[in-house]
Amino acid sequence: MANGVVPPSLLRRGRHALANPRLWLRRVVLWVGAVAVGVAAIAFAISAEFANGVHLRMVAISPLLPFVVGPAGLALVVWITRRFFTGTQGSGIPQTIAALSVNDDKTRNQLLSPRVAMGKFLLTVLALFSGASVGREGPTVQIGASIMHSLGRLTRFSRVEAERGLILAGGAAGVAAAFNTPLAGVVFAIEEMSRSFESRTSGTVLTAVIVAGIVSLWWLGDYTYFGRTSAVLEGSTAWIPVLMCGVIGGFAGGAFSQLLIVCSRGIPGRLGTYAKKRPVLFAAYCGFALALIGAISGGTTYGTGYHEARSILEGTGELSGAYGALKMLATLVSYVSGIPGGVFAPSLAIGAGLGHNLAELAPYAPAGAVIVLGMVAYFAGVVQAPVTAFVIVIEMTDNHDMIVPLMAASLLAAGCSRIVCHRPLYKALADQFLNRSRDGT
Repeated sequence: MANGVVPPSLLRRGRHALANPRLWLRRVVLWVGAVAVGVAAIAFAISAEFANGVHLRMVAISPLLPFVVGPAGLALVVWITRRFFTGTQGSGIPQTIAALSVNDDKTRNQLLSPRVAMGKFLLTVLALFSGASVGREGPTVQIGASIMHSLGRLTRFSRVEAERGLILAGGAAGVAAAFNTPLAGVVFAIEEMSRSFESRTSGTVLTAVIVAGIVSLWWLGDYTYFGRTSAVLEGSTAWIPVLMCGVIGGFAGGAFSQLLIVCSRGIPGRLGTYAKKRPVLFAAYCGFALALIGAISGGTTYGTGYHEARSILEGTGELSGAYGALKMLATLVSYVSGIPGGVFAPSLAIGAGLGHNLAELAPYAPAGAVIVLGMVAYFAGVVQAPVTAFVIVIEMTDNHDMIVPLMAASLLAAGCSRIVCHRPLYKALADQFLNRSRDGT
């Protein structure tokens, strides 16, 4: 462009891009898909909160009701899952990562489809109604990826866009809309789902995240799931809570991830044999165990953990000092039962409980700051995605003054986690999905 003159070839390409109906069709599909992901994520959030609220009201009516609803509900969820919605078990993030890795359409369509999206939505809501300790963010990733992948099949996208870009965009848009954290959606796509970032997919991901985020903001407004805290760390002893939370949270999160990986391969011993032979009845026993844990915790371990984490962070409620450990146990039981549901929100709630415990060991530091450090450290230890962890926590708590401590605790926790869990949780689970699909099981 010498002397400010645009080359004729560039002008021709620009006019071609504006007039090409195929390019406009691709843009419309992407925009419509992103709006659909945002609407689905919001409907999922509202339905999940309603189901969780109904269960809490049942507990208030009678603490014995969960001992009936829990076993019956989880047994029903597992029966429906195995009978009608195979492939919806667990979080949904490993399935999405697996879909990014396969080349054949048959396997990809088994992992991402309208049937899978509908089953994930309905069964996760039913699991929350039954008192399971699961999150909806992982399922939202699979739902978002399924929506975008299904719409992408309606037009001829390029190979990269069809097989990776749209799936990445759908998953990222799901995170952005589910948490109301657009930046975290982009980071999650880069760090966790793809482990790389190609320039050919960046525009697709960013567009989907922006559109889905706008839909979420328009519908629900600018809110933070875990409330707001202005607590900061100051003084020469400020780094002690960072080191404490990073190490303890990292090892605890890594140990939990390793447990999930081991259990996903099959529970060892006679219990595992029984779970394979009688999966529905095993789920009923898990439901009874969840009701027992819930009774011990005073009803605080049911559901996603959003309200409990908010009360810990804002200091508006009293929770048992054992909340973090009990929530971890409830989340593990929920996972091994074979129901759909994620570990994002429960992990953040567990981290809040851990931070609340560690705050007592550092009385010179603001409790809110230590709690936020506990959240980011434990979550980073579970997923081993440190950038995603601190970005999500920063956006969800609206505390930008803690960026450097949160970043340090997150990186330290991810490093400690790798000592006890050598492979990232979602990557290991995705590989297991791929192995099962190759074996035809």
